Amino acid sequence: MPRNPIHTELAPAAIGPYSQAVRSGNLVFLSGQTPLDPATGVLVEGDISVQARRAFDNIKAVCEAAGGSMDDIVRVGLYLTDLGQFTAVNAVMAEYFQTPYPARSTIEVPALPKGADFEVDAVLVLP
Repeated sequence: MPRNPIHTELAPAAIGPYSQAVRSGNLVFLSGQTPLDPATGVLVEGDISVQARRAFDNIKAVCEAAGGSMDDIVRVGLYLTDLGQFTAVNAVMAEYFQTPYPARSTIEVPALPKGADFEVDAVLVLP
C-alpha cells in the first residue's frame, strides 16, 4: 500500500527526514509535534500547559490537513521531560478530546528536540 505524505503550513515543518504525517489506506500516522510555533519554528514560551496546547494545536492542524479531526484519533503518545507535569498535560488533553478517549501512552524522556518539555504523536483513522 502506498505512503502518501501529509503536509500543512499550519504546523511546523519537519526538522529532519520525515513527513508531518503519512497516510496509508484509511490510517494516518502523525509524527511527533513539539510546541513549535508554525510561523516561526521557535519553541513557544510558557509553562507545560502552554507547550501542550501548542503541540495539540499542531496535531490538530495535521489531522485537518489529512481530512480528519481530533475525533478520528485512536491513539496518542505523550512524551514529557518531567512526569511531575502529567496532571497539567492531562488537563490540557481533556480540552482537545471527548469520550470515547483515544488510547494513550505517556513516557518520560530525558530530552526532546529544541529543548521542548512536551511532544505528542498520534494515529488517526479516517472514515
